[in-house]
Formats: sequence, structure tokens, C-alpha cells
Amino acid sequence: MQKIISSASNEDLKQLARLVQNVRERRKSRQMVLEGIHLLEAALDVALVPTMVFVNEDAAQRSDVQALLARLPSASECIQVARGVFAKVTALSSAPEVLAICPRPEASKPQEDASRLLLEDIQDPGNLGTILRSAAAADVREVYLSKGCVDVFSPKVLRSGMGAHFALSIHEGADLAAELAAFTGRKLVTHLAGSTSLYGQDLSGPIALVLGNEGSGVSDALVSLSDVRVRIPMPGHAESLNVAMAATICLFERVRQLQC
Repeated sequence: MQKIISSASNEDLKQLARLVQNVRERRKSRQMVLEGIHLLEAALDVALVPTMVFVNEDAAQRSDVQALLARLPSASECIQVARGVFAKVTALSSAPEVLAICPRPEASKPQEDASRLLLEDIQDPGNLGTILRSAAAADVREVYLSKGCVDVFSPKVLRSGMGAHFALSIHEGADLAAELAAFTGRKLVTHLAGSTSLYGQDLSGPIALVLGNEGSGVSDALVSLSDVRVRIPMPGHAESLNVAMAATICLFERVRQLQC
């Protein structure tokens, strides 16, 4: 490990800060920033190679941090950063043990009949990360994001996803209409004015599940390409469900049917 960096004007730290703060920088460089031990472990588990790993001086001698650093490939540069400087780079209230710059994983070509999740203009990082976490847990690995979605590899979405990104094939900037039109399985869109209950649908075969923006929902163009508009029954007093909750309910209704 290199000597401790004690100045925020260090060029490597300045680049790290740009990646944390600027979506254009992340997309242009095809990089992401992983905050904390758990995310770095998850990336290493799928053989992603960090270009640089910054270690918080306060945590550098901890046994769990030392064990993590021992897993780093030889191509990864490891730098220790003074406590006061490290805290200035992260947006977290409490500075994590490590920050790592990693390449964004590339989506693989899916099987034609693989079930998939299509997300249109999801704006809240917490919602998107939670949806990805639910998709990974429900084993729906193909995820398509419209150009209007928040950056899926932003630090906030990565934290909320808790490593789910590395279990999924994430297709950014997708033409959702083209993807939906080409899909040969059942196409379901969640809709408050849906004519049929989610629980009356057969989800056991290949499905494409479409969810839309937190405020406006799914666009008419995508609704017109779907086979059915489904609603989640809400007998209580609520106008609608959070999009991440709705996605989780739909995904795990599919899991329930597959296990029956």
C-alpha cells in the first residue's frame, strides 16, 4: 500500500470525487464508485477488477479490511487516505472503510425466453436500487432501463442495491418499446386502472414485467404493447403503492407460483 494521501488536491482523489458527484463523468468513463466493504466484496465475487481502491486510514489495520485487500488483483492500485481527507470525498455521513473505482459491468445477451423487468423513467435512486435487489432475489436477471432512468450505477443506487447489480444483466438506455415488441412471452404492465388482478395471472412462464415512473406511471406507448394491464388489489386506504413495493410484490408473486 502506498503512503497516506493527506491532501484533497491529490489528482486521484479529485477524479474519485468527480465520479461520486457527476453522472456524466461516470457514464463517459464507464466507471462506478463502490462505497464500503460489502459492495467491493460483491464486485470481487464476480471477478470485477477495481482500478483503484482507497482505504480509510481509520480502518486500514482492521482484520476484515486486511482480508479484503488481500483479495485484490495485482492490477488494482491500493492507496491509503488520511481520515479527514477521506470524509470529504464521500457523500455518506460516516466515511466507509474503502472506496473503489471499478468498471461498469457490461450486460450480456439474454436468452430470448428469459423473463425480464422493464423500467421506464424511474427517478428515485432508492427505488431503483430496491427494485434491482428484489429482481436479483426473485431470480429475474434481465433488467432493461429507459434513457430517462436515474444512473443505475450511481453511488446511491449501488448502496440501495446491496450488490444486486452484480447478479443481474442490466441494459442501460434501452428502447423499451422495441424490447417489448420483440418479446415472445407474456407482457404485463402494472397500472392503477388495470382490468385484472395480479393474483389472477399466470406468471409461471416467461414474462416481461413493465413498471413506470413514480409520478406518471407507464407510458401509453408501452401500455399499448402489453398483453394485460394488471393491478395490485389494495383493500385498504391508499391511492397507490411505491413503485419499488409494487415491483417486489409482482416479482414474488411469480416466485410463489413457480414454487407451488
